[in-house]
Amino acid sequence: MNPVGVALLVVFACSQLSLTRLLLARARLRFAGRTLGAVRAAVCIFGVLVLAGYICTMSDLMARLGVPGRPAMIFGAGCFAYLLAATCALAIHALMSVPRRWLNADVDPGRRRVLNAAGNALMASPFVMIGYGALIERSDFRVREIEIPLPGLPRDLEGLGLLQISDIHLSPFLSEAELARVIDAACELRPHVTLITGDLISSPDDPLDACIRQLARLKADAGVFGCMGNHERYAGVEDIAERWAARGGIRFLRHRAQPLRFGSAVLNLAGVDYQSLAGKKTYLRGAERLLAPGACNVLLSHNPDVFPVAARQGYNLMLAGHTHGGQVTVEILDRSINPARFFTPYVYGLYRLGPSAAYVTRGIGTIGLPARIGAPPEICMLRLRKA
Repeated sequence: MNPVGVALLVVFACSQLSLTRLLLARARLRFAGRTLGAVRAAVCIFGVLVLAGYICTMSDLMARLGVPGRPAMIFGAGCFAYLLAATCALAIHALMSVPRRWLNADVDPGRRRVLNAAGNALMASPFVMIGYGALIERSDFRVREIEIPLPGLPRDLEGLGLLQISDIHLSPFLSEAELARVIDAACELRPHVTLITGDLISSPDDPLDACIRQLARLKADAGVFGCMGNHERYAGVEDIAERWAARGGIRFLRHRAQPLRFGSAVLNLAGVDYQSLAGKKTYLRGAERLLAPGACNVLLSHNPDVFPVAARQGYNLMLAGHTHGGQVTVEILDRSINPARFFTPYVYGLYRLGPSAAYVTRGIGTIGLPARIGAPPEICMLRLRKA
């Protein structure tokens, strides 16, 4: 269980406990006898179930326990959506309680009813936002074009186009038809190299074969390459994904490098398997041996948190995913607030450390909560430029 998941579980548990107390207080006013006992039991059981459902969104834990992926994912998603919306609504209710008490004392009854209705509408807004994120923004696939300046970039690599697709998560919450739309859009971009930075699926029950079948439609002048994500590891499909992808013309670079020549210049692609956050002391161990002297060295790493190590080792550019751009992002005082910031400063976009650069994409799919808010999915077309 990752620290962010545990922290959210604590927050949700406190929120659900508060809601349970409110519901039990209301029940005592409306029911009595055996009916009251049944209502109390139902409220308590519901609270336990939704918290258990949230735990089902922790893919690594479910994989270790051998829990069937798809049923756990669907049940967990519903519970996650409820807990997030209910917690936000409860927070809004708490923030409004003080001004509401003050207004109730000094405002005439008609205006008071209007203010209460407005407050109730505000409390309903988290449920509306999650509905929008699930039904609209989750599948609002966009092509994003980014120029990446690199010091000392060889002339023959100027303008080189790298297509990046990441975090597909083909699952109950991303259909093959939706993925086909993404691939259709990507095929129109005509990149020099296409790169896939992990998380093809979410659980062992997901259709890995369908995902690879769609990815095999991707074309690029110099080929299609990729690296493994954490969900390939959780699902235990790293080896089979590598074999099936190879049949479709996709080469996963698993602690390997592939030099690609463009005119007189070499783009050296290196890839590593998922670098676990729990193993920070061993990030990119041995990856320095994949560097090619004199080449433009590009590292594919699903986890963006390794960027400082990649920069120290001498990589010119690192491409990553994993964070989904936070997936649920709120702008407060010109700063993005989202869960991913609790475990890495490299959440979304272009980052620089000295002469090295990293691009972290929002990716395509979702995990846990089947919604995106403020972090729409993206297909990335990256252009190398000389700084």
